Amino acid sequence: MAVGHDVVEVGAAKAPEQRATVLLYSDDRATRAEIRTLVGRRASIDTPLIDWVEVASPQAVIDTVKRVKFDLLVLDGETPKVGGIGMCRTLKTSVYECPPVLLLIARQQDAWLASWSEADAVVAAPLDPVELQETVATQLRGEA
Repeated sequence: MAVGHDVVEVGAAKAPEQRATVLLYSDDRATRAEIRTLVGRRASIDTPLIDWVEVASPQAVIDTVKRVKFDLLVLDGETPKVGGIGMCRTLKTSVYECPPVLLLIARQQDAWLASWSEADAVVAAPLDPVELQETVATQLRGEA
């Protein structure tokens, strides 16, 4: 799961700290900042520290996902032109071993679209920090 390592002190010994690399797609800088703030540096005590990779355009998502190994993709379903729902469907059908995808949707009624897109998890607005953290943690643990 870890892509990079940092060394942290554990008593007198040093041990590598696991990291998770998470792609965050939204064309809105404020939305990306909100998601990073709500999830935090670590989704739960038993999950790795998160290295966020932010992208704002559909082509950047595709290029980056094909080039970098991610542990989770978080896609904003409300991004104009190519939203997270369509992007999820594209990635799930065109990227070999696509990482899990968490879709952020505006309304719970849009969950059926998330299902069509083959998203692994969905969180609807208004975003609840606890629900968002738990969903990210579940995906990073590899739980269904």
